[in-house]
Amino acid sequence: MTSPPPAGGPGQPVSGARSEAVERERERLRALRERREAQSADAGVDGFTVRRWRKVGVFGAQAVLQAHALLQQLASLTQDATHAALADALRNEPDDRLLPAVRTVLERADPATIAATLTAIHAGGFLWLSEVGEQRLTALTAGDDTLAVSGSEDPYGAFALLSAFATDGTAVFPPRMLPRVLPWIPLSVLDDLIDAGVVGPEHQPWQYRAEETEQAYLIARLVPEQVTTEQAAALEWTVPQRRRAFLAGGEPLPSVGDVYDLLERVADGDASVVKELEGMLPRDLVLRLRRLLDGVDVGNWDRDLWEDRGLWRLIFSLWEPKAAVNPSRSPLHALMALRQAYDLLCLNDLTRASSQIDKLVSFETADPAYRAEALNFHAYTLLLREELNAAAVVLKGISGSHELAESNLRMVEQRRAVPRNDRPAASNPYLDLGLPHGAPSWESRYRDLRREHVHDVDMSARLNSAMKRIRDAERDEDWSGFFVLPLDLDVFELPDEVPVTLVPPLAPLTRRTTPRSPDSLALVRQRAVADLLPHLLNAPRRPDRNARMHTQ
Repeated sequence: MTSPPPAGGPGQPVSGARSEAVERERERLRALRERREAQSADAGVDGFTVRRWRKVGVFGAQAVLQAHALLQQLASLTQDATHAALADALRNEPDDRLLPAVRTVLERADPATIAATLTAIHAGGFLWLSEVGEQRLTALTAGDDTLAVSGSEDPYGAFALLSAFATDGTAVFPPRMLPRVLPWIPLSVLDDLIDAGVVGPEHQPWQYRAEETEQAYLIARLVPEQVTTEQAAALEWTVPQRRRAFLAGGEPLPSVGDVYDLLERVADGDASVVKELEGMLPRDLVLRLRRLLDGVDVGNWDRDLWEDRGLWRLIFSLWEPKAAVNPSRSPLHALMALRQAYDLLCLNDLTRASSQIDKLVSFETADPAYRAEALNFHAYTLLLREELNAAAVVLKGISGSHELAESNLRMVEQRRAVPRNDRPAASNPYLDLGLPHGAPSWESRYRDLRREHVHDVDMSARLNSAMKRIRDAERDEDWSGFFVLPLDLDVFELPDEVPVTLVPPLAPLTRRTTPRSPDSLALVRQRAVADLLPHLLNAPRRPDRNARMHTQ
C-alpha cells in the first residue's frame, strides 16, 4: 500500500508525531497481511485463490470456504446452465456469471432456502447485496423488527407484520395487507390477528389456506355455525354435534352441567337451574329469560315467549294463577285454563272451577279438542248441581265425536230416570281423590289423604265414600255410573319440546395455538429475509476501504 505523502509536502521534514503515526499504520497493515496469509495457510486456501474470489465480493480465506459450502448446497438444487457457473466457482474460478446464477437458483427455491442463503451471504460478509438490502438483513438478524418499508417492497407483508408485533400494534395492522399475509403466515400468527380483531369473518381467511384442517379450524373460530359435521369430527370438536342433537330434540352427548344440560332441565320445567343457566347465557338471552320470569306474576308474556313451546313447562312450573285464566289470550293461556279447571275440580273447589269453566265455554273459537274438554267439564258441574237436562244438552253437542262423551250422556240420562232421593253420589270418585278417572294408584292416594285429613270428619266421610264406590266398581267391573273426565289426557299434556329461543349461538372454537409463538414469529422473520431477494445484485458491490478492511 502506498504511504501518504508527508504533511509538509515533498522535500519537507516530517514531524515526529506524524512519523510515528505512519509507522504504526504500516505495522498494522503488515500484521493484517500476515494474519490473512496464516488464515489462508490454515484453511488450505492460497493467496492466489483469495484474490480471485475478491473480484466477486468474497474476502478472505474463511469467506472462500463459506462460499464453497453455500454454492455446493445451491448446486444440488439445479441441473440447468446455471450449474456451470456454480461449478466453475467451486473450482475456484468464479466470474461475473456467479451472482446471476445464484439469483436464478433462488428464484425457484422455497422461502426457507432463500432466507438461509441470504443469511449465509450476510454472515460471510459477501458484497452480494445492495446497501439497503444489507442494512435490512442486518436489522432482521439482530432481531430489530421495527423496519419501515414501502408496500411495494413488502410483497408478502412480512415486514409490516413484524413491525406490528414488535410495536405491539397488531390491532392496527393495515387491512390492505391481509391478502398478502393470509396465504402463508403460520396458523398461530393468524390466531394472533384474529384475537386482535384484525381478521374477522368478513375476511374469510379459510379461503386462503390450502390445508383442509386449517380451513375447518378457521371456520370454527370465526363462523362456527357454518362448520359441517365432517369438519367438526376432523377437529374432534363435539360442541356442534351436541347442539344439533339438542335442537333436534334427540339425546345430546353427555356433558353434565353444561348449557345444554341446563336447558334440558329447563325444558322439563326445573326452575331450580334458572340462576345457574343465566351464568352461561349471553346477555340478550339472559334478558329474555328474565322477561319470562317477570311475566309469571301477572300471567302475561310477549308473543315471542309463548310461541316457544319449549318454555311452557318452565312457565307452568312457576305460574300459579290467582284468578280464572282467559284462554283467548294465547294457546299457552288456553292450556293453562283447561288444566286449571281440571285441577280445581280435583280439589273440589267448585266455585273457582265454575268460574274458570265459564271462561273456557265462552271461548268458542278454541281448538276443537280443548272445546270438547271444556264442554265436558261444564256438563260435569251441571251434573253436580243436578241440572241433568242442561247437562244432557251440553253432552249431545260433543257426543258424536267422543265415545266417552256418549258414555257420560248415557250416565246422565240414566240418572234422570232415577228419583232424585234415590240417586247415588254424582261426583266421579277418582276426582274426589284428586286423580284422573281410572287411576290405578287410587288406594295409595286414598291412604295419604286419610292421614292428611284424619281430624276432618266431613272430608273423611267423602274419602270413604269415594273408596267404597271405586271398590264396588272394581268388584262388579262396571264403571258406567261414573262421569268420565277428561275425555283425552293427551290434550292436557305439556309440549315435549326444547326451548329453542334460549339456545345460545354456537360459541367459536377456543384457540388451539400458542399466542405470540416465538417459533411462528421466526418463520415470519424468515419470510421477511426471503423477501430481500430482489436486493441480491448481479455484480458485487465495490467496497469502500473501511468495508474492505472489515471483511478481511
